[in-house]
Amino acid sequence: MSDLTFNKYAGAVLATAFVIAGLVQLSSGVFSQEKVAKPGFKVEVAEDTGGGAAAADVPPDWGTVLKTADPAAGAVVFEKCKSCHNADNGGANGTGPNLWGVEGRAPASHPGFAYSDAMKAFGAKQPIWDYEHIYEFIKGPQAYINGTKMTFVGLKQPQDRINVIAYLHGQGSNLPIPAPNPAVTAAATAPAATAASGGAPAPGAAPAGKPVATGTTATPATGAGGPAGNGPGAPQQQASKPGSAN
Repeated sequence: MSDLTFNKYAGAVLATAFVIAGLVQLSSGVFSQEKVAKPGFKVEVAEDTGGGAAAADVPPDWGTVLKTADPAAGAVVFEKCKSCHNADNGGANGTGPNLWGVEGRAPASHPGFAYSDAMKAFGAKQPIWDYEHIYEFIKGPQAYINGTKMTFVGLKQPQDRINVIAYLHGQGSNLPIPAPNPAVTAAATAPAATAASGGAPAPGAAPAGKPVATGTTATPATGAGGPAGNGPGAPQQQASKPGSAN
């Protein structure tokens, strides 16, 4: 190939490159991208209840449900948590604290883990991770303890949470299972029974808006942090609620 022929090809390539670069600059000027001033709204989608009344998602009677829960099923669900948590005796901390013995442990207290300020604040108000606080925390960590490091979306199915709590109970828990309390079970089923009967309270059910004493109190934590990568926590409720803490 002669020098003249090479120069022709090289000139053609360079000319094409200049044309492309010019078109890019021109199109960016014509079709300018403007940043959205305000993000769009998050759309909440209601769960399909099959046409029936949705069951009330309230803490169950732990003295009853933990005796019939399935720890093996809980271990399967806990696989979702293993990317952040270790539940073995002496296991290392990960993105979240080790959860061996978390039930009955003080929030934000596991050695060597850097807890969020929100979880520390939660621990200052709630002395231990009990069943109810863990139950509420792992339902939606960010919603229960605003500011927790735990970004896990949560376990939405009550039975999944109950089974995970049953599994963690076998992982070094020092928290005893309370005696069954029929009043708690009746209070939990009353809303569904009322809806099914067209608004009339079920026989023996507590009046709407009047809580039934359960032996524990529940107050959601304000601005505390929770159990994944953070630890269980809970939206302010003064009652026992287990969880991991971050």
